Amino acid sequence: MKLASLKHGRDGKLILVSRDLTQAVHADDIAPTLQAALDNWATLAPKLAQRYDALNDNQISDAFVFDPNVCDSPLPRAFQWADGSAYVNHVELVRKARGAQMPESFWTDPLMYQGMSDGFIGPRDEIELVDDAWGCDFEAELAVVTDDVPMNLSADKAGEHIKLLMLVNDVSLRNLIPGELAKGFGFFQSKPASAFSPVAVTPDELGDHWRDHKVHLPMHVTLNSEWFGSPEAGVDMTFDFAELVAHVAKSRHVSAGTIIGSGTVSNTDRSKGSCCLAEKRMLEIIDQGEAKTPFMTFGDSVTIDMRDGQDASIFGAIEQTVTRYVAK
Repeated sequence: MKLASLKHGRDGKLILVSRDLTQAVHADDIAPTLQAALDNWATLAPKLAQRYDALNDNQISDAFVFDPNVCDSPLPRAFQWADGSAYVNHVELVRKARGAQMPESFWTDPLMYQGMSDGFIGPRDEIELVDDAWGCDFEAELAVVTDDVPMNLSADKAGEHIKLLMLVNDVSLRNLIPGELAKGFGFFQSKPASAFSPVAVTPDELGDHWRDHKVHLPMHVTLNSEWFGSPEAGVDMTFDFAELVAHVAKSRHVSAGTIIGSGTVSNTDRSKGSCCLAEKRMLEIIDQGEAKTPFMTFGDSVTIDMRDGQDASIFGAIEQTVTRYVAK
């Protein structure tokens, strides 16, 4: 299935979206919101799937044109958003950029932080920024959404609790990070609201591209309409999504609707480009002695997308422009 949320109140209004992302149908009579669907997934998913099949078979009389511009993130807010760093190559490069050592444990134990989840940015909404001196960066990632996960579940079992996948733009304010981390208490102001793709999909929608709890497709990123990178998401992923889910559940029960991110997709093959500015800047320092690429400023735009074997968008693209925040 492919599910999305129309902008409506704080938690959106649930719709189903056709496989080719052209048509949609309301589903709020089955579950008013995506969170409500996840809370009762075992009961409601078959009903949603039946309507989804009818939509794709052109058997829905009240279908309407799907417009990602009127969508919020599939979960406009979530009880929990935990973002990992499964691509350790990326972690290593970014830590080098701020002169931080790379502990060996990063290769054996996932790195993760808990991000802001009380309100996400819509996939086509602006990234509001008070000061562009903060060093605004995009980070193109994948994320999974779980149902209820019991505490201390093994990775072998954790994968069964992955119900949906989405794309992510994990917005980072790079120039605020060093000062925050120096306090020894983690990210906070340097990690504002993230954005997710217009559509969340069930793993079966990816076919053979979903295996070993990884997505084996490239992540496409453009900056100001120019190619920036297309790293393979299934390559160089040190920890798969089942391992990330198990990591979150190690010491706690995890509630339905929890979002768990992969961290920035990154390949050791530099010809694939990058999924964030910080990584590209570090590679420039290594190759040229200094960073050449600036962080985003007002008016800059980023597009994040993932396409199938027929070059069709799977999740719909995240398309965002940085704008100056003006208090209302």
